[in-house]
Amino acid sequence: MKNNNIKACKTPTLVFTMTREEQIAFKHSLKQYCEEQLTQRIQAIQEKIEQAQQSANSEEKSSAGDKYETSRAMNHLEKDMHSRQLAQNTQEMAALHAVNTSNIYAAPASGAYIQCKDFSFFIAIGLGKRAINGQTIFFLSADAPITRQLLQKKAGDTFLFNNAHVQIEGIF
Repeated sequence: MKNNNIKACKTPTLVFTMTREEQIAFKHSLKQYCEEQLTQRIQAIQEKIEQAQQSANSEEKSSAGDKYETSRAMNHLEKDMHSRQLAQNTQEMAALHAVNTSNIYAAPASGAYIQCKDFSFFIAIGLGKRAINGQTIFFLSADAPITRQLLQKKAGDTFLFNNAHVQIEGIF
């Protein structure tokens, strides 16, 4: 998935080749990417809630009353499920807005970018593995198990990821 905001900033090959301003701009673009992804999720969920409500409202009472009641109950359950998803994604958006990408970090923290040889991590919200400008970036939430493992690490340290020892090349 490409994103114009991320494309505008060079994807780091080595964190040491980027200026402080470039590092911050890159992290801002990653945060913007997260916000766009969450906004799309929220809009899709809101559409599903509306569709479920419209479906429930359009149900006609038939002579088979049980069928009508079952259908309305199913629509209500679907709407409730989507409402919970909406609440969860809204909370994620609030958490994302609290992420500070203006700091340069020496250790993993919310808002930090952790670069390894073949892939990187961005700690903000859990979007999972994404390909950005040909580079693999794992978008992690602050409470993800791998994030907890990374918290006490610094550049040069190694950690276990997918049954392999991985070295941190840089953090910003």
